Amino acid sequence: MVKFLKPNKAVVLLQGRFAGRKAVIVRSFDDGTRDRPYGHCLVAGIAKYPKKVIRKDSAKKTAKKSRVKAFLKLVNYNHIMPTRYTLDVDLKDVVSTDVLQTRDKKVTAAKETKKRLEERFKTGKNRWFFSKLRF
Repeated sequence: MVKFLKPNKAVVLLQGRFAGRKAVIVRSFDDGTRDRPYGHCLVAGIAKYPKKVIRKDSAKKTAKKSRVKAFLKLVNYNHIMPTRYTLDVDLKDVVSTDVLQTRDKKVTAAKETKKRLEERFKTGKNRWFFSKLRF
């Protein structure tokens, strides 16, 4: 079987609190681990999407509308839908499985992820990833 759930692949979560949200795979565990004996992956996604920015908005309002809220999660392969898109955001050094063990490490990693996703949004690339799914 071909492994297509590789890092930097954009996915849509199907189950749970973040169902319908877009995320990007940071690391995949095809054979599972001891505590999760099934195929799963570590994802970083968008909990709150940026708002639409128009030309007449002030710089302050534009900055506020461009904010993103990020989440980090381990997700079963059955609960994600892969897309054809990839996202060139380097999150490997920020997000790892040991970060998810304690609350304060997870919060700091989520803040750094948020910063990197906002930078990516401001470049104007990957517009599909930063738009809400309409369904």
